[in-house]
Amino acid sequence: MNAPLASADWCGAGGDNSASYWLGRVPYEPTWRAMQRFTDERQADTPDEIWLLEHDPVFTLGMNADRSHVLASGDIPVLQIDRGGQVTYHGPGQLIVYPLIDLKRAALSVRDLVSALENAVIHYAAELGIQAHCRKSAPGVYVDERKLASLGIRIRRGSSYHGLALNVAMDLEPFGRIDPCGFAGLEMTQLADLGGPRSVSLAARGLEPHLMRALFASE
Repeated sequence: MNAPLASADWCGAGGDNSASYWLGRVPYEPTWRAMQRFTDERQADTPDEIWLLEHDPVFTLGMNADRSHVLASGDIPVLQIDRGGQVTYHGPGQLIVYPLIDLKRAALSVRDLVSALENAVIHYAAELGIQAHCRKSAPGVYVDERKLASLGIRIRRGSSYHGLALNVAMDLEPFGRIDPCGFAGLEMTQLADLGGPRSVSLAARGLEPHLMRALFASE
């Protein structure tokens, strides 16, 4: 078990080569560094792990992000990290999913991985009576014209880290301090405003089986 998982509150039932863990609320940077270590140290037989959690408030910028998309960070820290994409916000009330997956063993391309994450959210939303969809032109999950979930992935040594952020029941105001994912004026939405759960841990339990089916259908 990797370092942040020592305090995991629950472990989901995976296949022979996969497991999921709920970590609760954890700070961003130590979790990011733990993902890097896991990816650098994993072996051919290391089981894949799905980390579900929420973060303290932080804006994160992708490797080649344009800092002009940060309009007014205020008291929220800004961290440049090693995923793709532009700027996004993480904070309490948002469900984070980090899929730490050997893509070759899972028979997933990068596009397959992105689609699997999007489809897991779409199917979970449908279970809640929410009609959501993805867009070919902009990764993520949307309800009407508002964004419900954002994605940003890094592949290293043939394995994935970073992942998905699903808005559950959070203060959406910080998204107004940035151009979310590089799109000026993009409006965000969340499950609680659409009749879904207000608890991030409850949302994690609800989304987890959809993630496992989408990501590990071959197990």
